[in-house]
Amino acid sequence: MHKTMFSTFIIKDILWLISKIFLWITGWRVEGEVPKDKKFVMIAAPHTSNWDLPYMLAICFVLKVKPYWMGKSQIFKFPFAGLMKWMGGIAIDRSQSNNVVEATAEILKQSDELIITIPPEGTRSKVKYWKSGFYHIADLADVSIVLGFLDYKNKKGGIGGLIQPTGNLDNDMVKIKAFYQPLAETCY
Repeated sequence: MHKTMFSTFIIKDILWLISKIFLWITGWRVEGEVPKDKKFVMIAAPHTSNWDLPYMLAICFVLKVKPYWMGKSQIFKFPFAGLMKWMGGIAIDRSQSNNVVEATAEILKQSDELIITIPPEGTRSKVKYWKSGFYHIADLADVSIVLGFLDYKNKKGGIGGLIQPTGNLDNDMVKIKAFYQPLAETCY
């Protein structure tokens, strides 16, 4: 086996073990299964706490998923920038329009295997409306939207299914919001 492949397998196994231990110690369980799709957009919701990232990453490592996630550029500063990028972080400058939706959709189209994780609230604060970028990225790239979730009240997280965008944002959002509605009530 090639040395780089071997070290990659060891790192994945170590992350899997650390994540299993972390979730066990904190009393969390993982639910759902990863779709067979090699690329998709995964919703990370509700986004209510600084603990969302560690729990989301731990759950992804237990499910053996390598997520790439978008975060505000402020969290990618010294001394954490390298670690954040190594864990799949993509810095987003929210102070200006950067065509993130179109650029991300194009990257997904060109990739053989890629999971982009996006918190639709765009902030940890309670919001009345979600940003729709995750939907437009999936629709433009012609990939599924996976319903990733964290349920702090019941200490569980994982994947709650998937939706194929139809191009009708309003109708598809009704289905997506129906899944997340009970979770929103337990988090705020």
